[in-house]
Amino acid sequence: MGGMRWTVLDSPIGEFSVATDGEAVRGAHFGRVESATDRPGDELAARALAELRAYFAGELIEFTVPVVAPRGSEFERAVWREMTLIPYGETRTYGEVAKAVGDPGGARAVGVACNRNPVPVIVPCHRIVGAGGKLVGFGGGLPRKVTLLELEAGVALRRAWS
Repeated sequence: MGGMRWTVLDSPIGEFSVATDGEAVRGAHFGRVESATDRPGDELAARALAELRAYFAGELIEFTVPVVAPRGSEFERAVWREMTLIPYGETRTYGEVAKAVGDPGGARAVGVACNRNPVPVIVPCHRIVGAGGKLVGFGGGLPRKVTLLELEAGVALRRAWS
């Protein structure tokens, strides 16, 4: 495994930094990470950026780049895995995710795990909403969450109607 390197992408939600080590995507961050460059340092970084561009263009609904979370408790990792199972264009509540990972009373803990997601967008924490579909909490800010959900909803509708 090589050293982790950050690359930044201009996107509809602003600058978005992605960390790779040549083997997996290990981090993502809303905004520019200080050490980020504008050019991918390896083939995997280039592929991750290409997939993100395709996602933001409404052309990709499932990421294929390998992702490894560099940290996280067993519960957090279970929540992050569950996030990847939420279909594109759909949402689940914090309570539904808590129940799915075996902790029916753990909605708040799911919220904490979402906030600690080291690879947002690719691991889609934006697809988790409050009870009744209420938009609450998002590490990237609610306007970014709305943008991501609107993007996915629009693409899902166009695909369903075409």
